[in-house]
Parts: sequence; C-alpha cells; structure tokens
Amino acid sequence: MPLYQLKISGQVQGVSYRYSTKKRALELGITGMVKNQPDGTVYAEIEGEEEALQTMIDWCRQGPAYAEVQSVEVESAPERNYNSFEIIR
Repeated sequence: MPLYQLKISGQVQGVSYRYSTKKRALELGITGMVKNQPDGTVYAEIEGEEEALQTMIDWCRQGPAYAEVQSVEVESAPERNYNSFEIIR
C-alpha cells in the first residue's frame, strides 16, 4: 500500500490537530502516525488505499476548526505496514 509522509505547517499545534487527524484517518481506514515537531509543524505518515490517502491529504490542508494550515508538503515513502493509527507524543 502507498505511504505518504506529510509535513503540515501553520497554526497546527494546540488546536487538536493530531487528535482530529487520527479520527479522520480511522474513518477512512488509514493507518500510520502523527506527531508534533519541535519547529511547530505536525508530521504524519499515512498508509492505505490511494483514494483514501488523497482524501486525507485534502483534509490535512484544512485541518480541524481552529487550525490555520499554511502548507502541506507530501512525499511518498516505502511502505511500513502499520497496523493502526497512533498519536506519537
């Protein structure tokens, strides 16, 4: 299955971005992980069916209600065969 690495920039920490990302990923059947980065960005790895991944990437460009997403950088990466979707602290 395809895997994408996402770097989400903007006002994306302190606005429930990670929790909302996990909720949306579970709704779409996507596995992977999401975590805050020291530079204020959010990093995510998403793995699943291509159509679901594109839907997830589109969602990440908006994020939850209080987020102000400036950019989402997307890179493909080798699959990791995640079994679930986790928030990394």
